[in-house]
Amino acid sequence: MLQAELSRLLAKTELTLSAAQQQQLLTYVELLHKWNGAYNLTSVRDPKAMISRHLLDSLVVAPYLPGQRVIDVGTGPGLPGVPLAIYYPDKQFVLLDSLGKRIRFLNQVQRQLNLSNIEPVQCRVEDHQLAEGYDAVISRAFASMSDMVHWCRHLPAAEGRFLAMKGAAVQEEIAALPDFVRVTAVHRLQVPEQDAERHLVELEKITA
Repeated sequence: MLQAELSRLLAKTELTLSAAQQQQLLTYVELLHKWNGAYNLTSVRDPKAMISRHLLDSLVVAPYLPGQRVIDVGTGPGLPGVPLAIYYPDKQFVLLDSLGKRIRFLNQVQRQLNLSNIEPVQCRVEDHQLAEGYDAVISRAFASMSDMVHWCRHLPAAEGRFLAMKGAAVQEEIAALPDFVRVTAVHRLQVPEQDAERHLVELEKITA
């Protein structure tokens, strides 16, 4: 049962979610599984595996998410943006992706989960126009850190942060970063029952 699996894995973290939030997460997994056959949204086919590899992998960055305005670049089927929007109903999330099928899926997720704090946007990240900068620019499996900060350079607010979700080889990517950003923290993420190393790299723009 998916509810039992979610509860079991959450108990291995310090995350606290209400019954309603947990139900939203499970409905999201059910939608992802349902749409995956036609839209090929994720290589993970088993809904039970999605709980650890998608939901928990996204939620473990929640303690490090600053501010109120967040953009998830290259969101794909809404990862990590949808789980984080469920966790933080008071924060606003733009979910950006260039593929229409992913945005159509996210519009359905928004309707079925009644998520008023997400805005799916179909656009290339370098073409995204914004009225004000974001407090957090987050990505998961989107691009190298160097490409991410180049393409997303215009997105953070003055005090905003880049947040790059990465695997094991973070030092190699850090060494290749351009000189207009600096690393402010590297967090080792603990994803229950996942052996692969996961890190969250926080970066800020250097102002002249």
